[in-house]
Amino acid sequence: MKFPNHVIHRRHRGSRTFMDGAAATTAIKFVRDRGLDHAVEREKNLRPLLNVKNLIKSEPSKSLPISIIAQNKDSLKIPSRPIEFIRKYPSVFHEFLPGGIGIHPHIKLTQEVLDINVDEHLVYESDSYRQLVADRLLKLLMISRMNKIPINILDKLKWDLGLPQNYLKTLVPDFPDCFRVVGSNESGQLELVCWSDELAVSILEKKAMEGGSGYSKGMPLAFPVKFSKGFEMDKKVKKWWDDWQKLPYVSPYENALHLSPKTDESDKWAAAVLHEILNLFVAKKAERDDVLCIGEYLGIRSRFKRVLLHHPHIFYLSSKIGTYTVVLKEAYKRGLLIENNPLMNIRNRYLHLMHTVKEHGKDISMSSGTNQEKKAASNASKKVAGDDDSEEENNGVSVTFSGSETENGDSDEEEDRFKGGRRGSREAVAVSRRTTTTTTSKRKNGDLKTHLGDGEGERAIGRRHSRTKPKVPQPLNASTNVHRRSQQRSSS
Repeated sequence: MKFPNHVIHRRHRGSRTFMDGAAATTAIKFVRDRGLDHAVEREKNLRPLLNVKNLIKSEPSKSLPISIIAQNKDSLKIPSRPIEFIRKYPSVFHEFLPGGIGIHPHIKLTQEVLDINVDEHLVYESDSYRQLVADRLLKLLMISRMNKIPINILDKLKWDLGLPQNYLKTLVPDFPDCFRVVGSNESGQLELVCWSDELAVSILEKKAMEGGSGYSKGMPLAFPVKFSKGFEMDKKVKKWWDDWQKLPYVSPYENALHLSPKTDESDKWAAAVLHEILNLFVAKKAERDDVLCIGEYLGIRSRFKRVLLHHPHIFYLSSKIGTYTVVLKEAYKRGLLIENNPLMNIRNRYLHLMHTVKEHGKDISMSSGTNQEKKAASNASKKVAGDDDSEEENNGVSVTFSGSETENGDSDEEEDRFKGGRRGSREAVAVSRRTTTTTTSKRKNGDLKTHLGDGEGERAIGRRHSRTKPKVPQPLNASTNVHRRSQQRSSS
């Protein structure tokens, strides 16, 4: 297969900078981004939940015994005991005993989740979405060095690419001019059939051309960046960063493997490849292991690691769900995905249903995300949501890349402040209560003085503060009356 000449980049000698080696670990500091952490955390159990949903939906009876779900726990990626996971989402799964006999409980789907599933199926079957997914696969094949991708790698990226469940049977055969399966489905590969110059344009190049800046291939092109709150950059790093942004932009669809691995030119090309791949993903994020898996197949795994280490203001690394997730920072604003995607709209509906419980026949939306939000939720919401993420909220973030690590500067400090300030907080609360009581008493006294006269007001205040039990007159008997008369005679 012959491809255009422009995909072979000219060989030139790269330059090394102070960022090579161990200097990067001290020059670039990792700063936590709470908005992006929340974007990752809110989808924590969505993927295993939909895996269970699809398994139940595939059964003719539309239900499954819990024992079958337990047997497939690992393949379904269920993070806890299956029965606990099922009972955590009563708005999605309904537990019942078939025939009312005491055997293993069965699980079926609620009507609400079935309604969303119908809309999800319509999205996958729409012509516009199918063409969108086909373009993603075509672009990914053009990025790969041999224009082939193993099926097992595509299966790992199926969730991120937004592929249908049986994409090899329902999608691939409908685009024979774009790609084809070579070999068996289990050990085969998806192969590029025809190169597309129209699609071999990165998202950065497309935006530059649409902006009217007169951009042409080989010109410098800067990556859009978002600095997290608290991120600091010294003068030496700032100068290196400005020079790095001014380097010529090598398209991810060009072959630049001839560049020396430890140069800024090579790193910028690797950043362009990673940037383009993340843009192909539905949520503009993916687990780090999956990213490094595709990087290993492309032959640039170590370059991907270095890019993640050197450029946290382009690619954010979150550890909120027990694993590391790479997030494209420019794709999010205040923790929400900017791009409108039909499949993400469906997933958001699933998330909303997951965090909804029924109490007395009413739907109550649960809080999902940080501990502060969970504390503000209703008692019913707390019972379902649990405390899954309380430990993660207080943990520091440390990312290790073969001896290099990024640092988190605020998590441990917040925990120390919390532990060290508990006694002071209790004392402050006690003082605040005494002060509030005194102030309230004075305010009431002042109101009485205002509405009453000076003397009368003081007497009212005195009566208010020195109430005594009223005296009850004792009943008089005959002996008491005789004693009183004798006292009166003696006195007269």
